[in-house]
Parts: sequence; C-alpha cells; structure tokens
Amino acid sequence: MFYKIVRPIARFLVWLLNGHTKTVNRENLIDGPYILVAPHRTWWEPIIFAIAARPREFSFMAKKELFHNPILRWILVHAHAFPVDRFNPGPSAIKTPVRILKEGKLSLIMFPSGTRYSAQLKGGAVLIAKMAKVPLLPVVYQGPVTFKDFLKHRQVTVGFGTPIEIPPRQKLDEAGLAAVNEAMTNAWQQLDQQIDPNFKYQPNLEKLAEEKAADKIK
Repeated sequence: MFYKIVRPIARFLVWLLNGHTKTVNRENLIDGPYILVAPHRTWWEPIIFAIAARPREFSFMAKKELFHNPILRWILVHAHAFPVDRFNPGPSAIKTPVRILKEGKLSLIMFPSGTRYSAQLKGGAVLIAKMAKVPLLPVVYQGPVTFKDFLKHRQVTVGFGTPIEIPPRQKLDEAGLAAVNEAMTNAWQQLDQQIDPNFKYQPNLEKLAEEKAADKIK
C-alpha cells in the first residue's frame, strides 16, 4: 500500500522539478517479474525507472547503513528495499532478491556496475536472473546527470530494450558471464543510439579512485 501511495507522489514531484519524462519502447515491458538492468548514471535513476515502468512494482538493494535510522528504515522497507553490505555482501545479497523475484509480485532494479563511477560490470544481476528464472530487461537513462541541471527542466528520456533471457543450461563461468554482459552492453548502446547518439556519459575517474581506495580500507 505504501508503495502505491508514494509512487504517484514521486511522479508528481519529478514532473514539478523537471517536467515530462519521455519513455521509449514501453512495449518491451513484460508482464511478470524481471530484473531491470541499467548503466548507473545518476542517483535518482531508480525513482525515474520505477515511475516509467509502472504499474509494475520494484524492489531494490540499498546500502545497509541507510537502515540504521529507524525512520528511514521504515520508509525503505515499505518501499520494497532490502539492505546489502557493499563490502561484505554475503549469501543474502543473492538469496534475498531471488526469493523476492520467485514470489512473483515484484521486479528488481539493478545496476550491474554497482556504481555511477565505473563501467565495469559485475555478475550479480546475471546470477540472480538465472537462479530466479527471470529475464534481464535493459534500460537506459538519458538526461541531466547533476541535480542542478535536472531542476532546469532539461529533457529526461528512459528507453527500454528487448528482454535478455538466461538459458537454463547457460554456464556462468567467465565466458558465460562475459557473453551476457556483452549482450547488456550492446542493448544499452543501441538504446543510446536510438534516443540520442550524441549523448555521452563520462564516469568521474576521481570518484572511482576514491571508491576503490575505500574498498581496500574496508
């Protein structure tokens, strides 16, 4: 119920702050659970994607530190979020989303790179998709990547690609993961070309170095 109440409010706020969000290829959205996978470009993408892919409801991962605050924890839990330890993920980082997807009521939003500052894809989304027996659905965000520009009503576009199925016999060894990751990357590139071939996202290399340094400390 909380999710159903909050999403229209979020949609209104996005409209108020930025204007109308354009969606491309909504016909690619499927009826049933799936993992919405995207290259991570802004911190507000999960909100935009959840609005653009309605009426489907979504779950998402959030860093466990956010759950320390009881009020924020209540909001996150009722918004279908679940905690993940970024530095020591543990089995629950896979088992929890697999269980959620198998229940069939929710889909999942994931960023295979894990960060806005890297283009290197990890294998978590592919493994979860195979274990839950659901497809990956590529999506891209094109638009302002700073909140200041977002407030200037600059065009925001969300494009949905063709679902990527993980065959039951697909091996998730190095070659198998590389093949699926390549399919995702190609789908994102095709969507970017379709929406605006001049759009370029450049990861912040300084931020990436800071994150890598933090990972080593942890």
